[in-house]
Amino acid sequence: MGENAISGNLKNLKDRYKRFRNSCGVSLAETPAFKKAPGGAPANVAVGVSRLGPLGGSSAFIGKVGDDEFGRMLADILRLNNVDNSGMRFDHNARTALAFVTLRGDGEREFLFFRHPSADMLLLESELDKDLIQKAKIFHYGSISLIEEPCRSTQLAAMKIAKSAGSLLSYDPNLRLPLWPSEEAARKEIMSIWNLADVIKISEDEITFLTGGDDPYDDDVVLQKLFHPNLKLLVVSKDLMAEFKGRVGGVKVKPVDTTGAGDAFVSGLLNSLASELTLLKDEKKLREALIFANACGAITVTERGAIPAMPSMDAVEDLLTSTRS
Repeated sequence: MGENAISGNLKNLKDRYKRFRNSCGVSLAETPAFKKAPGGAPANVAVGVSRLGPLGGSSAFIGKVGDDEFGRMLADILRLNNVDNSGMRFDHNARTALAFVTLRGDGEREFLFFRHPSADMLLLESELDKDLIQKAKIFHYGSISLIEEPCRSTQLAAMKIAKSAGSLLSYDPNLRLPLWPSEEAARKEIMSIWNLADVIKISEDEITFLTGGDDPYDDDVVLQKLFHPNLKLLVVSKDLMAEFKGRVGGVKVKPVDTTGAGDAFVSGLLNSLASELTLLKDEKKLREALIFANACGAITVTERGAIPAMPSMDAVEDLLTSTRS
């Protein structure tokens, strides 16, 4: 991938969304217009990792879009952001998925999805670029591909390939309940691959959902129910739990749009891990990596959109410098 690439690529197996978001703080029914904005959690992470270069990492995306204008546009956007899109596949019979995103006045989001079926749900195991996966130092994925076959079996196969090749498995459940047939199905499938991951990032709301309503601030409950023996790092919003416990403060900014904040955080963390996997055993270096990841997320919420808002290395370093002064 070039001299400035990390040793291996961050791979993403997940759905791709063409996002339309309304302008500001009104419902989907009330908005007079929509703005197109490319996104989708693993693709956001892929762009985030790539944008932290040339001193950052390299990334590749594996997934499926429709052989339509939206799908080709998304492939071009990944390419223009220096993400290897050779693992993308195009479906001639299904469309690229759509997600309408409503921004509330506080910058939080509400989602309306159109994807039954969409191309991302139809990715086959035979369409996987196995060589691309085997080169990955870190393989990052979510849970939405677990909702339907054949993409569920395809994701499991990709995870197995990555694990056999020695990749670090990174999991962000990225709960989107409107996409699932039921809460029970979501909880069951999300937890079905929980013990396979080396690194997991979850939100406080996801803790409450996955534990059946437990307090996300109760470290003992979280560790008992969500930590597993092979897990190297469990990141919970502002908190981290690994072989030691600790808290890393956030970076204060004025939020405009929280879309992509978690993905930017993940891209910052995985970029640091890919550069130095041993930091998982070094509390000081791990804290520094989490502070860096927090800065990535903070910058992202100050702009609209996900992919357009992913920060550069210079922007992150400037923010960290300003917070220290």
